[in-house]
Amino acid sequence: MVIPVHDVNPARRTPYVTYALIAASVLVFLITPGTGNTVAGGSELARLCHLQAFVDHYAAVPAELIHHRMPRAVPTGDVGVGPRGPGCVLGPPDYDKSPALSVFTAMFLHAGWVHLLGNMLFLLIFGNNVEDRMGHIRFFLFYVVCGYAAGYGFALLNAGSAEPLIGASGAIAGVLGAYLVLYPRARVWVLVPFLVFLPLRLPAWVVLGFWFGLQAVNSSGHHDPGAGTVAYAAHVAGFLAGMLLAWPLKAGTPEPPEPRRLLFGRQARPRQVW
Repeated sequence: MVIPVHDVNPARRTPYVTYALIAASVLVFLITPGTGNTVAGGSELARLCHLQAFVDHYAAVPAELIHHRMPRAVPTGDVGVGPRGPGCVLGPPDYDKSPALSVFTAMFLHAGWVHLLGNMLFLLIFGNNVEDRMGHIRFFLFYVVCGYAAGYGFALLNAGSAEPLIGASGAIAGVLGAYLVLYPRARVWVLVPFLVFLPLRLPAWVVLGFWFGLQAVNSSGHHDPGAGTVAYAAHVAGFLAGMLLAWPLKAGTPEPPEPRRLLFGRQARPRQVW
């Protein structure tokens, strides 16, 4: 896995929408129960139950998206004692939830700092140029559409799943797909783990193509079962949606500037050729 840190592709205008999306995601994370910044009770179990109730309320659940109805019992946020000991209480929902709207709210929920910062890093590096090419309003609409494509694409492949789907990675995958279409030859500085983190400058088509290949392989089930509950299929759907939506803009997109001769971030001396 490579970690992008910077692209050699300056934007012409300030990416206000990209910054706003990052700020909104961080703000929502800080007010989410269980992040360490809010207190839901006097115990870890109380905080966990409150977090489950919050996530179930605002996350996208594949079964709800496909069948357009809520389950009869959801986490209430309370702690109860059952035959197996203390646990989170389930009960009838006391709120109305729109499954379609939940896809939008789920884009701003994250499972932890690593999840949040990883997503925001990709959005910051690649979002500014895509926003620059599309314009602020079109970029926001594009971001939302890619998020919906990712959410419903995942739901169609997991129609019976009741596991909440959260995170901005589906929408950000659409941004990566658009960047690959618009700026395939832009240079991207990445850190490659090989004993230590090696800084390399690679074409965007290599970096993003490699990333998409990993998502496609993992979504097919050929991956380590211990890799966690990452919604790889949502990444694939969002990426393909971003490519398709950006394709009409490819013809009028200016080429990124040729990077200077840099060697691991430092200016290299020009060599004379005899």
